[in-house]
Amino acid sequence: MKRIASFVLAACVALPVMATADEISDTLQSALDAYSAGDVAYALEELDFARQKMMALRADAFQQFLPEAPEGWTRVVDSDMQAGLAMMGGGMGASASYNAPDNAQSYSINMMADNAMVATMGGMVANAAAMGMKVERIGRQRIALSDGQAMALVNNRILITIEGRDEAVLMQAMERIDFDALANFGN
Repeated sequence: MKRIASFVLAACVALPVMATADEISDTLQSALDAYSAGDVAYALEELDFARQKMMALRADAFQQFLPEAPEGWTRVVDSDMQAGLAMMGGGMGASASYNAPDNAQSYSINMMADNAMVATMGGMVANAAAMGMKVERIGRQRIALSDGQAMALVNNRILITIEGRDEAVLMQAMERIDFDALANFGN
């Protein structure tokens, strides 16, 4: 009993103060009430619901790391990427497409964190030079370039992939990403 109560209390304390935090707090309180009344099945259901809401908050926060469009360009954020990750082992994701005003240039940015695919692709990014890929740096961040794609592995848990035709545009897009903030996300 103390273990579940401690978990619920820790979850409540860790919540950011946001509009949806009231719904989450209410759900966590409902889980505690159900547990106190001996309804463990409902308490677990409420905890699962609260966890789902907290994961959505975290995913929304992750999406904020997508850089704004360069001046004159447009950005369209893909709000369905998170749902697709559930079928690929979970984790968080964010995606957006960027288009120049004359549509002569475009690129897309995909970010994934805490997903099995990150581990797989991360090995490729870490060994890019050995695999014949071009390697550049932005500050301390390694960027692997190959066939219209730029990839970076941040803190061994966040994979950033930018796809487009022009390598210079891909590198400019990578420069717009706040790698330091991403490295500290979720820590």
